[in-house]
Order: sequence, then structure tokens, then C-alpha cells
Amino acid sequence: MTDRMQDDDALAEIFAFLALKAGAAIMRVRASGARARIKSDSSPVCDADLLAEEIIIEGLVRLAPRFPIVAEELCASGGTPEIDGGPFFLVDPLDGTREFLEGRDCFSVNIALIRDGVPAVGVVFAPARGEMFVAGSHAWTFAAEPEGGMPPRAEWRELHVRSMPERDAVAVASRSHLDTGTKRFLGRLTVRDIVPIGSSLKFCLLASGEADVYPRFGPTMEWDTAAGDAVLRRAGGVVLDLSGAPALYGKAAREFANGPFIAWGDPSAAARFRASGVC
Repeated sequence: MTDRMQDDDALAEIFAFLALKAGAAIMRVRASGARARIKSDSSPVCDADLLAEEIIIEGLVRLAPRFPIVAEELCASGGTPEIDGGPFFLVDPLDGTREFLEGRDCFSVNIALIRDGVPAVGVVFAPARGEMFVAGSHAWTFAAEPEGGMPPRAEWRELHVRSMPERDAVAVASRSHLDTGTKRFLGRLTVRDIVPIGSSLKFCLLASGEADVYPRFGPTMEWDTAAGDAVLRRAGGVVLDLSGAPALYGKAAREFANGPFIAWGDPSAAARFRASGVC
């Protein structure tokens, strides 16, 4: 293992650099017009997904050639690697493909390193918004343009979750998957506002103290959530399954599918609501 792989902050910078390169490719495809098709799971994929994933995988292979890479489009084409309990990468090259194809800006590039079932390092980059979220030893955010570079570390803003207010809490939910279970759960909280936003940016709103809770009862995959989960955890939040246990990664027997989960900015709020029988 290289020194870079042992230093979470150095690794996070490498992830951010790869995300910038992938984001630049995505935006070039957007400018020229994306070509899309529907996969067997009824989700869309386009040439931007494939190009971005190729860029990220190439960079990760150079960085750590022995680490398995579990990437969305690679798995969709039958290239799911074997993992043996050691560290591995999770990649969603274009999270929020529907948002991308519909001309919205809430899509992101997601790269994470999993250690012992936990997302230890991750980045979420929203190229159309010029926002980078980074999880290393801490969580940070900074402005970054796809064709530009990264600002010096001194210009990164450290992220911290906020205490969940007793009233007027803010929830985030998927624009495309606001299902009955989510509505029922949110109806049992004192929520002032529900912010619909695509991709893993939902985790980042919690991490930056702009929102309080993100319930997800519909299907997701590990590559959808790992990078955002890393940012939220490093900012002080938690992602819990419905039993109250932290979300785990590396579920190869389930083809890396997640179960339902609730992401909380304030862990004490999660404990209070569990004690009250709300979740």
C-alpha cells in the first residue's frame, strides 16, 4: 500500500482531482448532446456515465491496482469484481442521470473508499453547480469548476452538521423517488420544509447544516450512497438502517443493494426519535 493510500486527506485530494476530470467530461457531453438508453433495471444510462466511469477507473487502477473497484456501469455490464473483506472502491460516475438528461444541475460524481464496511474517504462533485464535497479526516466543501483546478486547502470550508430543531426541521428527499413510505415517515416529524434534490447532494445538505433528515425507503445501491455517506459521517452525522444500526457496505451477496435507511445530521435526534418509536 502506498503512502497516499494510508493518508485519508491525500487520498481525498486524489479523488477530488479524478472527480474534476470526470465532471469536465460530463459537461462536454452535456454541451454536445447526450445519447441515452434504458438499462435492464429501468434506469437510464448515457454516454456521459460511461466516459466519466472510464476516467475514474483508469485513475483508481493507477493509484491502487490491487483494490477492487465496484462501479455502477461496470457492474451493469457484468463486471462486478470479487471483494474479500479488504478495502475497495465504490464509484457512481454520474449519480442523478435523470436530472442530467432533464437539464437540471443536481447530478454528481461520486467516489468512495470502503474500509471494514465503512465509507472512510469520499468525494461528491456537482459539476453543473461548481460544488465539491470532500471527506478525509474531516469533511470540507469548496467551489470548483470542471475545467479548473482545486483551491488551496486553506480555502476549503470545514463542514459540520447542526442540531436538529424541535420544530421547523428541514428534510431532503429524492425528486424522483418521493414514495409513500417517505411521505408517511416525514408526516410523523415536525418538518417545516421538504427540499427535493437529486443525487447524493442530499447527504451534503445535511453535512453542511442546511437540512436535518433524509429518509430513503426505496431501492438504492451502495455506489449511490457511499461518497455522500462518507461526507455526512465526517461532518458528524449518521446513516442508520431501520434497526438503528449504521449502514454497512460491501454487501456482495445482495449485489451491493442497500436496504431502507434514514440519514440524520444530528445523531442525538436519531436517538430521540428511535426512543419515541417514530422510527
